[in-house]
Amino acid sequence: MVFRLLLLCFILGVIELYAFQAFKTVFRLRWALTLYQIISLLLFAFIVYSFTQFDRSVGQTRQTLLTMGLLLLVYIPKIVATLILFGEDIYRVVFGAARYFIESDTTRDFLPGRRKFISQIALGLAAVPFLSLIYGMTIGKYNYKVIKQRIFFPDLPDAFDGFTITHISDIHSGSFDNPEKINYAIDLVNEQDSDIILFTGDIVNTHATEMHPWIDTFNRIKPHAYGKYSVLGNHDYGEYIDWPTQREKEENFTAIKKLYGDIGFQLLLNEHTYIQKGDEKIALVGVENWGKNFKQAGDLQKAAQQLSKYDFKVLMSHDPSHWEYEVKQHEKHFHLTLSGHTHGMQFGIEIPGFKWSLAQYMYKQWAGLYEEFGRYIYVNRGFGFHAYPGRVGIMPEITVIQLKKR
Repeated sequence: MVFRLLLLCFILGVIELYAFQAFKTVFRLRWALTLYQIISLLLFAFIVYSFTQFDRSVGQTRQTLLTMGLLLLVYIPKIVATLILFGEDIYRVVFGAARYFIESDTTRDFLPGRRKFISQIALGLAAVPFLSLIYGMTIGKYNYKVIKQRIFFPDLPDAFDGFTITHISDIHSGSFDNPEKINYAIDLVNEQDSDIILFTGDIVNTHATEMHPWIDTFNRIKPHAYGKYSVLGNHDYGEYIDWPTQREKEENFTAIKKLYGDIGFQLLLNEHTYIQKGDEKIALVGVENWGKNFKQAGDLQKAAQQLSKYDFKVLMSHDPSHWEYEVKQHEKHFHLTLSGHTHGMQFGIEIPGFKWSLAQYMYKQWAGLYEEFGRYIYVNRGFGFHAYPGRVGIMPEITVIQLKKR
């Protein structure tokens, strides 16, 4: 712990040194430089202090959210400036060495001085993530998007042609701080007027009590004609803090499972049910969390007992890595899997025809619709937020999926 803290302080110190060089090259007023140094020192001290106060028996709090937000807000722009000035330093060393050793010019300093326009470019580019992160923390985290997706299946039962599913995931109620915005999101959910609503886990960050202030709000989700169903996510198991006793951890887990019922959702725990429409039906399968790098409580074999490969199946599984490693080539042929978990890292770029996020380097399926072997997975970008108290480029999502007969 001490070594990691010292390493963090060293890295931040180097970044601070380069960022100050950029600022000093552009702004030469003494009072401005002094003010910059004071603010930077205070923010640095607050961030380091906050990290030392993190309590593994409590987990994420408003304090840790604020600290992570400040860390990114302060240091991502400074990292951008540092990279540009470091690149200039490489040029200065190479140019100075060439002049000194090749041209034998010893009349001037070995290193050329910093160029003002390079520092101006560095500060200008640094302003982009700075303003983006402020937007993400003030507006982006509640900038809900309704994304509609139509998926065609040749073997969809005729009665379900046009059947609509509202899909939400990753509520993370312990991070919420604006009841008005959450009520607005619930209104958006109700406006979709889908046949069924499915929730793919992470109702809290850690503690069941996080959801208590929001139970009435989420009870405003109106009844859907074919029901409201859910599964557990990795955060619902309370495994990211140190519990005083195993009994308290188990009691919290029991309370979290009860929360889903408290807001009107039927929790599927490695089991399936049938959705009947007229004389035809489809199977809705729900597994506990199964992640390549997270808890593997999901039991697909148990959940799909008595189902055949010819039954049309919609699977709810929180972590999309489950689809990649177990589901997509499963002999029982799961037609559509609904997942969440990644949040799209809450930071990225999405424009028509292009999307990018750091999430794609950890998850092959990280946001939106994917297809292999005639089987589909849809990864919801998440309803809430976690760790970083904002969203930049990857907005909170309410998905509406329409099943269509090809």
